[in-house]
Amino acid sequence: MTQAGEAWAGADGAAPTADSAPTAETAPSAETAEVTEAAPAVEAAEATEAIPTAEAGGSGSTGTGTGTERRRPWILQWGRDRRGSSTWRRGWVIAALAVLVGVLLGYHRELPNSAGNLGSLLETFLPWLGLAVPLLLVAALLRRSATALIALLLPTVLWTILFGGQLSDKGTGKGDFTVLTHNVDAGNRDPESTVRLVNSSGAEIVALEELTGAALPTYTSGLAANYPYHTVEGTVGLWSKYPISGTRVVDIKIGWTRAFRTLVATPQGPLAVYVAHLPSVRVKFDDGFTAGQRDVSAQALGDAIQDEPQGKVLLLGDLNGTMNDRSLAPVTSQLRSAQGSAGSGFGFSWPTQFPMARIDQIMSRGMKPTDSWVLPADGSDHRAIAADYRYSR
Repeated sequence: MTQAGEAWAGADGAAPTADSAPTAETAPSAETAEVTEAAPAVEAAEATEAIPTAEAGGSGSTGTGTGTERRRPWILQWGRDRRGSSTWRRGWVIAALAVLVGVLLGYHRELPNSAGNLGSLLETFLPWLGLAVPLLLVAALLRRSATALIALLLPTVLWTILFGGQLSDKGTGKGDFTVLTHNVDAGNRDPESTVRLVNSSGAEIVALEELTGAALPTYTSGLAANYPYHTVEGTVGLWSKYPISGTRVVDIKIGWTRAFRTLVATPQGPLAVYVAHLPSVRVKFDDGFTAGQRDVSAQALGDAIQDEPQGKVLLLGDLNGTMNDRSLAPVTSQLRSAQGSAGSGFGFSWPTQFPMARIDQIMSRGMKPTDSWVLPADGSDHRAIAADYRYSR
């Protein structure tokens, strides 16, 4: 065998044939190699495109394997936004507003009255600050801000502490007698409807405020059958099923009579009853919440109640202020609110078409309120309010 034959011999010594010899047809070309190398990459790319992701979107059911997974609702996408801000770095304005509402709820008594009586104005409508919470919650969800959601915990907790207890029914049933107070409105065009309301209320003791000379005969004659005892001083009066005695005017420093004290002989014992209509307050653009005269009258009424020798005391009237208003502290610090102790809800009484504040009050000392409620609308711009009382605590 020649050297060339030895070179073409196989491992077993066999010489290569023409079939086994490499030719131009069987030899791998550069083009074929490129296609072979590119095939896995193409397959990988196709596989990648077939994998369903939240980013891809599309329609169809993932269970069949033929469609792609639906895109998550944008409200659930709590990652970074288009600007690259994370959920913790978004919504700082909403968070700041939530903290502000919380501060106003928690420190409302620190807001001074020196500038337009803003403190009293805030306290008059303080429960309504709670409406800011759901509004800010919606804004926080739309902004997808975890920071704002956490900040909203502050006003939520504070509002619940301040007013959550008022939402439940604290009534304990029927008492020994029922009392009612109603600002009948000097401009009431239908005093007969007010007479019907009072007569059907079942109350034994009724106080009416803002009486006028023109309407007084309607109330006197219309209530006489159910309330044989009554007394009127200035623009306020009391009608009772029980005897009345010892009536005297209470000077609340306004120059005319809008308050008095009388003694009612209930079947359970004597009861000192105060009927009062404190001066009105106004919200003016240039002066703010003008309540100076009312505040002076509240102090005078508080002084009279403090000097009252009777152990059982009942206050009925339109105080033009809520139990939260610091300016009524000379009165509210001595007496217990029927609505706060035995009512259900806030018991708003004004204005009648859409009550926003409870400026009419029933308060007591030495007795136990067992129920409190607001009556339906009549011809007045106020709603009448009523409460049941147990004479012995």
